[in-house]
Amino acid sequence: MNRDTATILALTTLWTLVVAAVGALVLWQFRRRSLRTAMIVAALVPMAAALAAVLQSVRAMFISAHDSWVVLWTLAFSALLGVGLSVLIGHWVTAGSRDVGRRLRHLGTSYEPPAAAPTGTVPAELAALTDELELTRMKLAASHEREQALEASRRELVAFMSHDLRTPLAGLRAVSEGLEDGVIDDVPGALRQMRATVDRMTGLVEDLFELSRLSSTPEPRRRTAVSLRELADDVVGENAEHARAKAVALCVEAPGDDRFAVEGDPDELTRAVTNLVDNAIRHTKPEKQVTVSVDRAADGGVSLAVTDACGGIPPEDLDRVFDVGWRGDAGRTPAHGGAGLGLAIARGIVESHHGTIAVSNVPDGCSFRLELPAVQP
Repeated sequence: MNRDTATILALTTLWTLVVAAVGALVLWQFRRRSLRTAMIVAALVPMAAALAAVLQSVRAMFISAHDSWVVLWTLAFSALLGVGLSVLIGHWVTAGSRDVGRRLRHLGTSYEPPAAAPTGTVPAELAALTDELELTRMKLAASHEREQALEASRRELVAFMSHDLRTPLAGLRAVSEGLEDGVIDDVPGALRQMRATVDRMTGLVEDLFELSRLSSTPEPRRRTAVSLRELADDVVGENAEHARAKAVALCVEAPGDDRFAVEGDPDELTRAVTNLVDNAIRHTKPEKQVTVSVDRAADGGVSLAVTDACGGIPPEDLDRVFDVGWRGDAGRTPAHGGAGLGLAIARGIVESHHGTIAVSNVPDGCSFRLELPAVQP
């Protein structure tokens, strides 16, 4: 390498470093500005460095004016192209960043889907971040809906319970005042009425306690092998008198001699099935039948279904059947009493045993089906 070439290279390198230093200072000044501005500066700095280097080389090598203008025009158009591309990319990044910022500001406060974002023009990283924020918004919206449904159900339960407790309390007060004033002749009958009222109120309180216990995710109780077939026979036997009083036939169907064993708390499972059977008897028309069937589920577990002849449940109410306080009666105090907790308690018990419970309409009635994992041999 001769001396002239070395001199030209040194001067070119020097001017390039000077322009780069100036560009770095400009970028530092614009560090808090829009990313679009920073990208334009980043595109202009290399072009300016190249232009300074070429001018120095032209001056040192005594290139003709014609050739110099050709080189300078080429660099100018390259600079314009670089600035244009920088503006375009900066616009994409800025639009994506603003959309991400807007989603973050509304996250947790607005559950409505935002306007469609320009995910087709923003960089892949920002598009992926936008998708994650949308998934988070959907999860929060679902959680918000569940919270609102639970709050509405809780308020409805409080209203029902206050009504159901206020009515018997008023009756107790009237009977007690009558006994105190001596205006009631049938004292034993009044005492029996008071005891029946207290028993009904005790049942309501016990249902509330059980529902609260199931909702608080308690420690697992004892778990033993439970035969759903034997459990169904016991429940049907206990409710036989209730069914006869309602003129309803009650029977059990189970194929073969399989015990259909599951692992769980026998007292809790008995209560869940009893709630389903009692609900079916109360709503079945006279001279009709309630069937408790036990069989193998499709996934290898055990299935127990309680099928009644209630006439069916309106389709719009199928999703509310297991809500706390739901009764399905037009009046606030149905003829059969109760606070609408039986089905909610049954669902809580089944879910605490890692099972599922669902309801569906069948001809002339509906069927409540619960599925539980079978005992592994």
